Amino acid sequence: MQKQGSELHFNFYQIGLNYQKADEDTRGLFSLDDSSQKLLLKKAHDEGIDGLLVISTCNRTELYGFAKHPYQLIKLLCDHTKGTLSNFENVSYVYKNSEAIKNLFHVGGGLQSQILGDFEIISQIRHSAIRSKEAGLLNSFLERLINAVIQASKRVKNETELSSGATSVAFASVHYIFNSIENVDDKNILLFGTGKIGRNTCENLVKHSNNHITLINRTREKAEKIAGKFNLSVKDFFELETEVKKSDILIVATGAQNPTITKSMIPKDKPMLILDLSIPKNASNDILELENVNLISIDELSKMTNQTLQKRQAQIPAAHQIIDEVYQEFTQWIENRKFVPTLHALKNKLETLKNNEIIAAKKSLNGSFSEQQAELIGNKIIQKITNQLAHHLKKEVHNSKENIEVIKRMFQLEDSNSNV
Repeated sequence: MQKQGSELHFNFYQIGLNYQKADEDTRGLFSLDDSSQKLLLKKAHDEGIDGLLVISTCNRTELYGFAKHPYQLIKLLCDHTKGTLSNFENVSYVYKNSEAIKNLFHVGGGLQSQILGDFEIISQIRHSAIRSKEAGLLNSFLERLINAVIQASKRVKNETELSSGATSVAFASVHYIFNSIENVDDKNILLFGTGKIGRNTCENLVKHSNNHITLINRTREKAEKIAGKFNLSVKDFFELETEVKKSDILIVATGAQNPTITKSMIPKDKPMLILDLSIPKNASNDILELENVNLISIDELSKMTNQTLQKRQAQIPAAHQIIDEVYQEFTQWIENRKFVPTLHALKNKLETLKNNEIIAAKKSLNGSFSEQQAELIGNKIIQKITNQLAHHLKKEVHNSKENIEVIKRMFQLEDSNSNV
C-alpha cells in the first residue's frame, strides 16, 4: 500500500503485543498511561510520522501507523515504556499493510479480546483516535479506517450474538468471588480504583449482593460519583492501608505504573482474597508469600469459561463475514484513492487548455464573446470528462495502474501533490 501526497511510499504497520504471548508482567512493561501516550504521539509527530494510532489496554499494547520501517514504531514504543527491544522481540508481532488493516478490524470486532466478544475495546479505539487527532496524527487514511472499524464493530454487536450474556473481566471477578468465598454478604469488600473495570466490577457486585463495599480512588470525587449511584462508602486515598487491613476481599483496578498494594499492608491474621485487575500489576509479587492470601490476576480470571463463551464461539463465522464485507468496502476505497492524483492533474490540465482557448476566443471575437458563458460550458465539459474517466478507472480496477499510466502519457500529466 502506498500513501497519497505527503504519505507517498510509506507502508502501514501494526506492531505490538497482547495476552496471547505476553504475560501480565511483560504487558505491564509496555503499558502506556495517558501522559506516556501523549509524549509518544508528540515524538512521532516531530519525527514526521503523519498517521498513528496508539492502543494500550490491560491485554494489549499496539501501534498502528505509517513508517519507513516498523523499527521506527517499535523504537517509539520502547522509548516511552519500561520495555526493552529484547523484551519486545520475544513476545511481539509485526504486520504490514492489508494484514495490519485486517487485524484492526478483528480487534475492534471483539474477535481478539481476551474474553471473546468483549466490546470495551471499541471505546478505547475511539478515545485513541481522538488523542491522535489532537496530536495531528489522524490523517485521512487512518480516520477512514477507524470509522470503518467502528461500523464493523457495531454490526457485529447488533447482528450477531458474539457479545450475548454477561461475560467480562468485571463479571468474571464477581463470579469468582461468589464461587470461592462463603457467606459473601458478611464480608468487607474494598474496591481500589474506579476506572472502567473498577466501575463495572462495582456495578456487578451491587447487582448480586448486599455487601459492605468501600471505594477508594486517588481522586475522591470520582469515587464519590460512583458511590452516589449505589449508596456505597468512600474513603480518602491516605486511608488505603487502614481500609486494606479491614477488608476480606480487595479488588485492585488502578492505572498506576508501579505496585500500590504491598505485602506490609496485608493483614496476616485472617483469610483474604485479592483480585488484581490492573495492568501493570498493582499488587506486589511478594504478597504470594503470604499463606492466608489468595491473589488472583486478570489473566487467571480471563481463563474462566462457561456456557456463555461456548455460545459465543458459534458466532465467530458470522462476525467474520460482517468484518469481511466492511473490509472489502474499505479496500475498494483504497483502490479508488489511487486515481485521485491523476484525476486532479487531468482536471488542472483541462483547466489550462480551457483558459487558453477562452483567451484566444476573446482576442478573435472581440465584443461578441461571452466569457462567463464560455467558462460555464468549459467547466461542465471538464467535469463530464473527469467523471467519465473516474467511472472507467473504478470499473477497470484490475488494470488501474496501466490505465492511469495511459492517461498520464496522453495528457502529459504530473500527479497533484494534494492530500486526499
